[in-house]
Amino acid sequence: MASKPTPFYLLMGSLSHLVLRGGFRLKTSGNENLPKEGGFVLASNHLSNLDPWPLALAVWPRVVRFMAKAEAIDSPLLGPFISAQGAFPVRRGERDSGALEMAVRILRNGDPLVMFPEGTRRKPGRPIKHHTGAVRVAMEAGVPLIPAGLAGTDRLSRFAAQTVRYGPPVPLDDLVGLPPREAAQEGTERLMKAIHGLEAELAAGLGR
Repeated sequence: MASKPTPFYLLMGSLSHLVLRGGFRLKTSGNENLPKEGGFVLASNHLSNLDPWPLALAVWPRVVRFMAKAEAIDSPLLGPFISAQGAFPVRRGERDSGALEMAVRILRNGDPLVMFPEGTRRKPGRPIKHHTGAVRVAMEAGVPLIPAGLAGTDRLSRFAAQTVRYGPPVPLDDLVGLPPREAAQEGTERLMKAIHGLEAELAAGLGR
């Protein structure tokens, strides 16, 4: 059964609407590609620690879950706040099978899950390694994998406009039956191609 939003979650969502759509002029497009019910993986490029909020706003008031580094969850000040916003811990730099198992349970329970296949925020000069976790949990849970392109969250200090464009589900059914590693790699290539395509559409002014 999908999670029921708490009063605090609903309050923060309402405030996020005001801040993101008012102060940062958030616009979303492709919303018709977002499933109205049931779990799904929402996978995007990663520009800022605040990326989950603009990504999830089109799904609100449904509870959207996302992974956060364990150090943040363990923080006595920050941890309770982000946990109340749907975060659960992942230990970066190691194969955290527990976090992936939790992700599959969340999806099977009917909650959407935000994941970043780039693993960490983009920074100039830092090579980007594409992780296969989003594809693996989507296939194991048997849920849609929705790509998204995100722009503007890396320029918050300049009050840059934020835009999100959602794409149609990445096809994965034909990968069932392949060796798991091969299926995950092929699915991730498809996912990243879709994400990069959505970013290019935003750069071209589509969805603004």
